[in-house]
Amino acid sequence: MKFGSLVGLLRLGPQRIARFFYHLPSFLKLFWRLLKDRRVPLPPKLLLILLLAYVFAPVDLLPDFLAGLGQIDDLVVIFLGLRAFVRLCPREVVRDHVHAIAAGR
Repeated sequence: MKFGSLVGLLRLGPQRIARFFYHLPSFLKLFWRLLKDRRVPLPPKLLLILLLAYVFAPVDLLPDFLAGLGQIDDLVVIFLGLRAFVRLCPREVVRDHVHAIAAGR
């Protein structure tokens, strides 16, 4: 993990937040399509399932009652987990799905 990517995540301005929410439906489609694709091996799919389990589990790295920090650690784990999921998927498969989503298929 690069330190710059973590700093970039923490430096959210209004434009970055707006861009994120604009692209969120496409990201969700990509994650769902990759999860269903038979060309994607099992380990990335397990990572995504474990990430979802972490989000819904009552256990946190930092307790949520710590003002702000409890939610930030969840966001960082989600961001890094989703990024790792896409990086572990075969590039050709990700590229195929990105092009299909961009074309409206």
